[in-house]
Amino acid sequence: MDTLITVGRVLTTPSTPVLDGAVLVRDGVIVAAGPRADVVAQASPDATRHDFPTGTALAGLFNVHVHLAFDASREMLAHFSASDDLLEGARSRLSSMLRSGVTTVRDLGDRDHLGAAVRKSFAGSVAPRLLVSGPPITVPDGHCHFFGGAVASDDAIRALIDANAAAGADVIKVMASGGQITEGGADMWESQFSERELALVVSHAASHGLPVAAHAHGADAIETAVSAGVSTVEHCSFLTGPRSFDRRDSVASRMASAGISACSTSSRNWRVIVEKLGDEVAQAMYGRLPWLEEHGVRLLAGTDAGLPGSVFDDPVGALELYEWLGFPRRRILEIATCDSAAGLGLGSVTGRLEPGLAADVLVVEGDPLASLAALRNPLLVLAEGRAA
Repeated sequence: MDTLITVGRVLTTPSTPVLDGAVLVRDGVIVAAGPRADVVAQASPDATRHDFPTGTALAGLFNVHVHLAFDASREMLAHFSASDDLLEGARSRLSSMLRSGVTTVRDLGDRDHLGAAVRKSFAGSVAPRLLVSGPPITVPDGHCHFFGGAVASDDAIRALIDANAAAGADVIKVMASGGQITEGGADMWESQFSERELALVVSHAASHGLPVAAHAHGADAIETAVSAGVSTVEHCSFLTGPRSFDRRDSVASRMASAGISACSTSSRNWRVIVEKLGDEVAQAMYGRLPWLEEHGVRLLAGTDAGLPGSVFDDPVGALELYEWLGFPRRRILEIATCDSAAGLGLGSVTGRLEPGLAADVLVVEGDPLASLAALRNPLLVLAEGRAA
């Protein structure tokens, strides 16, 4: 059955808007996207039709860093620790992401392979595409050890990667530095693994055909993760102390040349941080994003959803950080769609409205190239051709 969507404009990519456009979907795949007359001519007479004369159709959004096991409340760790059954909460959070326009999600840390269980539970139902890591690799009592991924030897590293791969992981997550939610562990800027150990993670993950995502706030941890050959650097803060940073041009240049992407993991909480710390400190913190862009590092859209205040259903609040930093709206939409797809190895699957790609389609009221606020008004969301 064909689905024909006619709209005021189509963004086949954010840089190629087409006025008075249409998108044709068949069997979960995009058949055509572009000028209305050209697309309508290819639709079957009995196609299901949706008309949004003042709407914009674009590719579904990405959130490449979430934790479905957390509920985004201030007590999220206590709720996580006390719960024997996290599945229903995780399912609800994933569904809320889809309704907000997010059609591809990457969960980067859970307990007992919750992400894989969530994905299995949606078999035959409508949900975002879900990539999962399983328990992240960390050191004993290290950052996020409560997920169950603490290792103390090379053999333990290999065994955990083997177990995650067997459980259906799409990516291996390693905590290269400390973090802010784990009491008693390494500080955010302190490294948890050596370059040799990170290289072992990368090589053994590669034996399963899996990329590696490195949690790395510290400048040293970022540099060793890049040298080890990870695929993405999460947070990528270049911290050297509580409010000190060391952006290393040589590291950014190596990331760009090696195709290593960076995810800021900034949620809508960025506004609170600006108000609390002031513009100068906030610019020092978030200024790494335009700096990475200038060096040619691919940026990915991710919010660390699940942490306190990092809600699952407001992708726009996070994207507005880029506008505050001076990014053009076209670039912001590229980061949230085609660039994130490329960074996850999904550029030939989704991220654009082009024939042959998955029908991950978001229709919003208004024009997001004129105002990102338009993304807050979804009119229709399709995940592989099926309506949310």
